[in-house]
Amino acid sequence: NSPIENRTLGSLSAGVRTMFFMLTPNESAFEKVEDVPQYVQQATPFFVGLMVLELVVGVLKTGGSVVPLGDGLTSISAGMISRLPLLVMRGCELTAYMYVWDRYCLVELPWDSAWTWWFTFLGVDFCYYWVHRFAHEVSIIWAAHQVHHSSEYYNLTTALRQSLTQQFTSWIFYLPLALVAPPAIFAVHIQLNLLYQFWIHTELIRDLGPLEWVFNTPKHHRVHHGRNLYCIDKNYGGILIIWDRLFGTFALESDKVVYGLVFPIKTFEILYVQLHYYLYLWRRSNTYKTISNKLSTFVKGPSWKPGKARLGDHIDNPKVTGQEVPHSPSWSLPLQVYVVIHFLLVLRTYHDLFENKMVRIRKTVKEYTHINFIRWPNALLRSTLTVLLREGRTFMSLFFSQNLQPFRLEAGDLLVTRWLL
Repeated sequence: NSPIENRTLGSLSAGVRTMFFMLTPNESAFEKVEDVPQYVQQATPFFVGLMVLELVVGVLKTGGSVVPLGDGLTSISAGMISRLPLLVMRGCELTAYMYVWDRYCLVELPWDSAWTWWFTFLGVDFCYYWVHRFAHEVSIIWAAHQVHHSSEYYNLTTALRQSLTQQFTSWIFYLPLALVAPPAIFAVHIQLNLLYQFWIHTELIRDLGPLEWVFNTPKHHRVHHGRNLYCIDKNYGGILIIWDRLFGTFALESDKVVYGLVFPIKTFEILYVQLHYYLYLWRRSNTYKTISNKLSTFVKGPSWKPGKARLGDHIDNPKVTGQEVPHSPSWSLPLQVYVVIHFLLVLRTYHDLFENKMVRIRKTVKEYTHINFIRWPNALLRSTLTVLLREGRTFMSLFFSQNLQPFRLEAGDLLVTRWLL
C-alpha cells in the first residue's frame, strides 16, 4: 500500500477504535491539553456511518425503519444545539479543572504512565456514574437530563439527543479528580467516555455474553431508558456497569422495555423538548406555600411530594402495559422532503460554525486559559461573542437573524425554519 493509503487506513482504524474505547495509552496520552485531539468532533463521520448501518440492518431485520423521521431529526437537532455552549463551556470546564490541578493537586501523577491513564479512566467513569445518578435524583438537574430520555424510540439517533443545559452542572462532579489526574489525560477520557456511550443506544444488539458482567451494553442501557417500573433510576454506568452493581442501582432487562419519559411529551418541538421541565418545576414550586417545599421541588427527586421521602415514589405513574404506541405523526411525502431540506440547511450552517470557526474560538479560549479564574467566564464570553459576530452568519444567526422567519409545522408540531435568501 502507498503511504497515503496506510495513513488513511490508520486513521480509519483509530477512529473506529475511539468509538469503542479501544485506544491504547501510548496513542492517547498527551502532556498538554492543547495537544489532545477533538475526538468527539472527529467522530462525526462514524456517527453518520453507524446510523446508516443501523438503518439498513433494521430494514433487513424488521422490514421497516427503526428511525422515524420526526423523532430522528429531533434527536440530531438536540445534539447540535447541545454543543453550542461548548464554545465557552468546554474551555470553562478545563479551566476549572486546571485551576484545581494547579493549586490543590495532592499527587502529580506522570502524564506518560499507563497507570495514570488507566486510573483516570476509572476515575472519569466513576465520576460519570455520580453525574448521571444526580441527574436523575435532583429535579433541577433532571430538567436538563430529561431531554435525553424524551424519545419514545431507542436507536443511535437517541444517543445524540442531548441537553442544552446539563453541561453547566456536570463538570462540577469531575473536579475531585483534578487533585491527582493530569488535565490532558482527563481531557482524553471525558471524550472517550462519551463516545463509548453512542453505540449502546440500539435495539439490534441483544446480548454480549460475559461482557454484560463488566461493561455497559445495549442490553443494560435499554433498561435505563425504560419507563417501566423496574427500569426507573437504574443502570447509570457510562463504560462500566460495575458501579451499578456495587451501589445497588443495577437491573437486568426482563419485561419488554417501553421507552421515554413517564409522562411522554408527545411533541417534536425542539425548544419545548429542551426547556419545558424548567417551567414545570417553577409552576409546581408556586403551588407550595413554605420555602422548604418550594426549594425541595428543585433539589429533591422528580417524584418527590411533601410528606414523602427524598426521591418520592411512583404511585402516580401511568401503568405500563407494553402496548403503548410512540408518538409518530403521519406526514405526507412533500412535507417530509420539505423538513429534510431545511434540516440540511441548518446542518450546513452548524458544520460551517464548528469546522471553520472553531479554530479562532479555540485560540480565544487558549488566550484566556490562565487569567484570573473569577473574571474568566465574562471575559471569555465577550471575546467569543466578538469572534462569532465578526465571522458573520453562524448557527445562531440561522435561527434568530432578521433574514430568517421561524414558523411551526402543524403536522407533528415540528419547529423548522424558513431561509429567505
